[in-house]
Amino acid sequence: MNDTRKINVYSEIGKLKTVMLHRPGAEIENLIPEYLERLLFDDIPYLKVARDEHDKFADILRNDGVEVLYLEKLVADSLKDSMIKEKFLDEVLAECKVKESKNIEYLKDFLKSMPTKAMVDKVMAGVRRKEINLKEDVDQYPFIMDPMPNLYFTRDPFACIGKGISLNHMRTVTRRRETIFGKYIFNHHPEYKEAGIPQWYHRDNEFAIEGGDQLILSKEVLAVGYSERSDKEGVFKLAENIFKSGESFNTVLIFDIPKTRAFMHLDTVFTMIDHDMFTVHPGIEGELKVIALTYDQKNGKVIAEEEEGTLEKILSKHLNIDAKLIRCGNGDKIIAGREQWNDGSNTLAISPGKVITYERNYITNEILDKNNITVLAIPSSELSRGRGGPRCMSMPFYREDL
Repeated sequence: MNDTRKINVYSEIGKLKTVMLHRPGAEIENLIPEYLERLLFDDIPYLKVARDEHDKFADILRNDGVEVLYLEKLVADSLKDSMIKEKFLDEVLAECKVKESKNIEYLKDFLKSMPTKAMVDKVMAGVRRKEINLKEDVDQYPFIMDPMPNLYFTRDPFACIGKGISLNHMRTVTRRRETIFGKYIFNHHPEYKEAGIPQWYHRDNEFAIEGGDQLILSKEVLAVGYSERSDKEGVFKLAENIFKSGESFNTVLIFDIPKTRAFMHLDTVFTMIDHDMFTVHPGIEGELKVIALTYDQKNGKVIAEEEEGTLEKILSKHLNIDAKLIRCGNGDKIIAGREQWNDGSNTLAISPGKVITYERNYITNEILDKNNITVLAIPSSELSRGRGGPRCMSMPFYREDL
């Protein structure tokens, strides 16, 4: 491995070279019906099968020449220095909101007693009260440290944009701790800290923004969702920081999408699969409101202009293409509704015109195939229960430039 690594992501479709995943862990088995809503799940995946499916996902990537990195290992490698490990633990514990100081000490001693990789796995899995010898009453919440079952959706806590990252502020308290991992990777991992990777957004910023809302359409154009999970003000701040950096991006399109779970992130309603082709949820095919952000270099100000139009029209204009939309479920209301629930529009392009999808969305996959898109479908009976598709489960670190 190199002494230093770079981030390089200037498109959604450039040949994927390096990607970060998280193999589902014990945190999935700490889901129980009473706390599903709290932990942002609708169902409980069967871990053994979910891991098998995830391994097949990783194998497809490797077989295409993609280097697969794992979140849990990157974090563990970032904590080899004892002082950094101590600081990491203090930060994690502070965000767990444990009230009793003695319980904080019990919890810290419990975690410190483990080898670093096991400690990271445990922080992700969650800690039950009884594990640190505290009483666990029948009607009492059993976790002193919540599990983090959303971690296998590595797209959201931080996003690689250009040569930097957006270390995001997650909307829900449940997911906010996830961004600590990214903070330590890019500040302390031996292969990333030396690279001086810029951060366009910080987890302690006031406004929420999540990676599923951040799409890199070209070297010049970003699309960011104003959604259930991302604030418009956060997008303005992100855009300003990127514009001031001198990066190649000169336009940020803020898409105003419905603030509902079904339209949770922008990438649940459309994703880019080729130079001029996009998968799309039929539910956003009407008139859309978009704010186009550009930058006045002379006065150092972000300029915002409102636009209205169809997705097809907006993409065609800003990307200088004749955009073609592939409708999830072929536009059929019932099929689209079913396949969209299982992330039929959430595709991961690993090169132009070559995508990974869930095999259960077979109608959408057939339409993609008829449009000369190479489809690599993965099993998803359990992974899909988390309400996220292949794009949600991956964070590209390096794509070849187009």
